[in-house]
Amino acid sequence: MLQNLSKGAIAILFLFASVLAQGATLQLDKGHSEVGFSIKHLMISTVKGKFTQYSGDLEFDLANKTFTKFHATIQASSIDTGIEKRDNHLRSDDFFHVAKHPNIVFTMDSYEANGDEGILKGFITMNGITKPIELEVELNGVIKDPWGKTKAGFTIEGELDRKDFGLTWNKALEAGGVVVGDTVKLQIELQTVIVE
Repeated sequence: MLQNLSKGAIAILFLFASVLAQGATLQLDKGHSEVGFSIKHLMISTVKGKFTQYSGDLEFDLANKTFTKFHATIQASSIDTGIEKRDNHLRSDDFFHVAKHPNIVFTMDSYEANGDEGILKGFITMNGITKPIELEVELNGVIKDPWGKTKAGFTIEGELDRKDFGLTWNKALEAGGVVVGDTVKLQIELQTVIVE
């Protein structure tokens, strides 16, 4: 088939294939997305929270269901657990040091796709410390909404040890155990607009 095409047409085909391989740009629909987390409190219950200010530079290869770019920035000061006093403590030098380290940053290193699921590997920088992390991704679907926009939805989950990032504040309990758990579970729901 390529033998019947001019050199110009072949060049256009290769250029088109290259563009497709880069992936479609995804714009975050923040009204239908949430960057959430949970952590144990007093060893007996789970406190949930979220970050309300974040941005992302994302590209997704629809044909291969693969992220080709994923760079996200979260404003640490936007933490919201529903209690102002606790949130102010989390912003302090005991935890996020937001005055010195205002952003939490994730940069993708690779993506391993397996159908609608995948493993997003990269590096997260928090409190001035960078560590590798792996996140489980599920593509929940691609649809066109009633207003003509094509959207893709993702669930992203993972966990990290807060002590790895210098977030070591804690208090011991008389009966044993501590006030704050070490393992932070990440629960992220993203709805995105696919830019044609």
